Amino acid sequence: MNAKRRLALVIGAGVAPLLAVALPAATASAHGYVSNPPSRQAQCASGVVDCGQIKYEPQSVEGPKGLMSCSGGNAQFAELDNDNKGWKATSVGSSTDFSWTLTARHATSTWQYYIGNSKIAEFNDNGAQPGATKTHHVNFGSFSGRQKVLAVWNISDTANAFYACIDVQIGGGGENPGGGDDGDPGDCATAAWDAGRVYNGGDTVSYNGHTWRAKWWVQGDQPGTTGEWGVWEDLGVC
Repeated sequence: MNAKRRLALVIGAGVAPLLAVALPAATASAHGYVSNPPSRQAQCASGVVDCGQIKYEPQSVEGPKGLMSCSGGNAQFAELDNDNKGWKATSVGSSTDFSWTLTARHATSTWQYYIGNSKIAEFNDNGAQPGATKTHHVNFGSFSGRQKVLAVWNISDTANAFYACIDVQIGGGGENPGGGDDGDPGDCATAAWDAGRVYNGGDTVSYNGHTWRAKWWVQGDQPGTTGEWGVWEDLGVC
């Protein structure tokens, strides 16, 4: 081995540990949030409520397991904990489906749903990896009126969980014009949006009292959360 090659190897061996220290540790990419009924971060993303950074990353409300906060303990998402911010409550019946949109499919231990300190539902996935969407049917029991539901996605192979708060009006009378329980289209003639269905360009759905048209193939993306340049075009109130 010539002298130049030996020198290059020595320099490389010395620089590698320094790079390992200097470079940031790899972090998990995007994750997931409750998209239907619209969670607080979904309302932020769709512009229904004016929020801060969470508008751009509704799927990133992650924190240690065992918390009972909408923000997951993240200071940059603290607006999610503000119950007086003008969140819209979705009208539901005595039970409803909660649909998650998952942008990274982490192995899962449990999914939990709370109203106040009362756990109203838990689903055990036993470490399984979910699909791009996940839906749970939750019964509200004796709860009625306006309530804040805390949904928790507990990851099986880390100490963290993902958090979402959903404002609902149990028994109706909420602020979801044109929409009914479990995505019912209300007065809309078009069928209600289904998180698990595949839609092609030109297909129309109803959601939250509006008619929406898909611009291209889509599955799982909630109307109203993809922005002006996203897949769903808002055709107006039904």
